[in-house]
Amino acid sequence: MHPTMATDYDAPRTRPEDEPANESLEAIQAQRSAATQTAVIDTEDFDTAEGIDLPGADLSHEELTIQVVPEQLDEFTCGSCFLVRHRSQLARTTAGARYCTDCED
Repeated sequence: MHPTMATDYDAPRTRPEDEPANESLEAIQAQRSAATQTAVIDTEDFDTAEGIDLPGADLSHEELTIQVVPEQLDEFTCGSCFLVRHRSQLARTTAGARYCTDCED
């Protein structure tokens, strides 16, 4: 039997073509500086942030357009996560507080 060599699967895998050639430091630095000089960002392609509200912005002139629906007869509010859940997700009731199955896991 041939002894098998252990393989370290966590070690980085490199191919011969990925290995750097024996180049001088000056040549490598020249290639990198040429690559960084040609990387120009065209700012016209990006969208502006006109429609984005920043934290702390004055929103007193805005009006909410969300319809709030009260808790239905077949729903309950979890006493732990405070989310409104369907009664099929009721895990237990303790001292008048109801708890959902997600909070019981």
